[in-house]
Amino acid sequence: MIKAEEISDIIKRQLQGYEAEIDLKEAGRVIEVGDGIARIYGLEKAIAGELLEFPGDVFGLVLNLEADNVGAVLLGDDTKIKEGDPVTRTKRIAQVPVGEALVGRVVNALGQPVDGKGPIDAKEFRAIERYAPGVVDRRSVKEPLQTGIKSIDAMIPIGRGQRELIIGDRGTGKTAIGVDTIINQKGQGVFCFYVAIGQKRSTVAQVVKVLEDTGAMAYTTVVVASASE
Repeated sequence: MIKAEEISDIIKRQLQGYEAEIDLKEAGRVIEVGDGIARIYGLEKAIAGELLEFPGDVFGLVLNLEADNVGAVLLGDDTKIKEGDPVTRTKRIAQVPVGEALVGRVVNALGQPVDGKGPIDAKEFRAIERYAPGVVDRRSVKEPLQTGIKSIDAMIPIGRGQRELIIGDRGTGKTAIGVDTIINQKGQGVFCFYVAIGQKRSTVAQVVKVLEDTGAMAYTTVVVASASE
């Protein structure tokens, strides 16, 4: 038989090793939502550019700081959000993962993977809204970048770090030039980024398939903000 004193001693020892963990989260409530915009009451300490977390793994970006509410643009499906839903602060400015962990991956505008290959193990992050380095701080354009298309390379000198606009009507081959240029960078030590804004996901999937078949995804990152988003 266990004596009452022994039970009391066991409980006392367990209580001595107990440490209370308090998790404080500043939360608010959605008072209005529509057209991808949500207004939240109760987040007095929210800061401009901060990420807010909504139900259903939907994030929002703080844009308006008003006297009695906060306005945020929803970075996801606004049909999942309704009036009265709780909203919590993440206490971090909108940022995306950077580094070689993103090479070969397909991500959305927040840097979250959408290729079904698991999470991105990034060691560093960088704020979305940041000042670009001044002209004096930038390295001069001194190395050529070959597109692999002889007519373009012969007539138009393009350098690494140079901006070059590809303009033309729909279906004239602008994407083909960009994809061919990415494929031609194999073994050149160039990291490539294909950013698809407003395109159908099926179209982006076809481009990714071409890059995978040619081995170009080994040094390419695809960023997708599709028409459905």
